[in-house]
Amino acid sequence: MTPTLVRHRSRTSSPSPAAASGRHHAETPETAQNTEAAQRAETSARARDWAEIQERMLVPLYEAVYDRLEVGATTRLLGLGCGSGLALLMAAARGARVTGADTDRERLALALERTASGRTAPGPLPRTAGIDLVHGDVGGAADPARPPYNVITALAPLGCEAGDSEGLGTALEAAVKLAGHGSAVVLTGWGPPERCATSGVLRVAGRLTPRPHGGRRPARRDDLEDVAAGAGLRPDGSGRVACPFGYADMSSAVRGLVSTGLYADATAGNGRARVEEEIAEALHPYTRRDGTVWMPNVFRYLIARTP
Repeated sequence: MTPTLVRHRSRTSSPSPAAASGRHHAETPETAQNTEAAQRAETSARARDWAEIQERMLVPLYEAVYDRLEVGATTRLLGLGCGSGLALLMAAARGARVTGADTDRERLALALERTASGRTAPGPLPRTAGIDLVHGDVGGAADPARPPYNVITALAPLGCEAGDSEGLGTALEAAVKLAGHGSAVVLTGWGPPERCATSGVLRVAGRLTPRPHGGRRPARRDDLEDVAAGAGLRPDGSGRVACPFGYADMSSAVRGLVSTGLYADATAGNGRARVEEEIAEALHPYTRRDGTVWMPNVFRYLIARTP
């Protein structure tokens, strides 16, 4: 399956009165409450943009991994960083017993909506399909009453932010304890920058983010192998998958990219309007005459085995 161009209703966000006027006022309990509510609404909207626009761009990667591992009825899969659950649904549609874990409450809430209704999977999904969701530490995915997991996936690609492999390494160490001997562990990452058109657009985040706060970094050749070695895993194959990012218009492209969370620090320091303007400018080379946006990308996956 290839990604399809997507079009959604435009969501607009109004700046706060202080931001609109350029004035700063002492914050009252009421304004603090309003600010917190606005931030929650923004976080929720960004999570939904991820689920509705951006997540499906990685479907070719999910399919390639599942085909390679022959995911099916005998699979007990633990998905780390499962987000809003599309990859879980795809595995469940193949007959796998699936558990997903994530620290993002908003995305996980959307995964719960999806798994409860049996919607959005690119194929028939029985309403009784077994999908469990865990918020936070993957230790919550332990179930002594069931066999150990035989597939662990980390399908959120590495190679975007400084330090993005550190948190995964910690989660992997805990997850490996829940898997049987020789179980497959799949790590994914961005391909070489010269093979990923989106790399240039992601550089906007690094340009607008002070270096001590992290920011964009290019993918390195051995990123995935280094993470696997740190978790005591044995490499057992790899592959590359084309995942073009296609959007029906500029608005969808900007919202989809912002939803990745890779621009969070840049937005905090510069404001969302400035960041969106910079992203739109960077997208112009990939905008077609009909207004659609198309960026070819290559992603990489590594299969490793538990001790």
